[in-house]
Amino acid sequence: MDEAVARALAQAEGFAFKQVKKGDEIEPPSPTHFMPSEPLTGQGAGFIAHLVEWQPALIVVELDNVAIPWEGWIAALKSSAATRRIPVVAFSARLGADQKIRAQEVGCEATFTADFLLKNLTGILQQHARLTHLAETENACAQPLSALAQAGIDLHNRGEYFEAHELLERAWNEDASAARELYRGLLQVSVAYLHIERGNYNGALKMFLRMRQWLDPLPAVCRGVLVAQVRQDARAARAALEALGPNRIAEFDRRLFKPFLVTGGE
Repeated sequence: MDEAVARALAQAEGFAFKQVKKGDEIEPPSPTHFMPSEPLTGQGAGFIAHLVEWQPALIVVELDNVAIPWEGWIAALKSSAATRRIPVVAFSARLGADQKIRAQEVGCEATFTADFLLKNLTGILQQHARLTHLAETENACAQPLSALAQAGIDLHNRGEYFEAHELLERAWNEDASAARELYRGLLQVSVAYLHIERGNYNGALKMFLRMRQWLDPLPAVCRGVLVAQVRQDARAARAALEALGPNRIAEFDRRLFKPFLVTGGE
């Protein structure tokens, strides 16, 4: 596939374009970095770690590229709760039935020939890329917090993280709007703090990784919650956790457990 043409088409639709041609372009994670539910090591684990940070709208895989072990990598990203929602499509110069079946078995949503992909890239991006509908989300975020969510936030701010999770989960289940993921992201922060209190390194890190897919697409303020501050606080807590590693979690500085701030709230 012509990289320059693909890049231009993607950018014309408002997408950034990043290409990885070889597995060794991805740095392995640091020795203290652990990817929950991640069976890979080395560049494979690094790939999943980078996906968590990049949060791409769509992954396009070249099935003919033997320099990337795409079967293992795609299967791994689809098995992780932090990355499984990222859509994946694949292409091949001469797409055969066996290739198509293998790609679908590991989690590719669609497969194309290279020529078809390039000629129809705009439509494929519109159909398969995971997009945030900004106007709909902003309208939903302009609505007030539900009573359940406010009660859950109050519990979180008092350090009652398990109880906060219970109410925030109920608030999420009862909300059908585009802003419901605010509650899911917040409850996962509460659960991360709870895991740290209980000495569960893997569980805490897993929650910090999962919450990004829900909170990152939201505006800086949603339903009065200072989401940008929540993201910042969660990043700081996650960094401190990873610096300690699983064997020193008892040394975690509990001052990094931060309240959820709400405009007009205390």
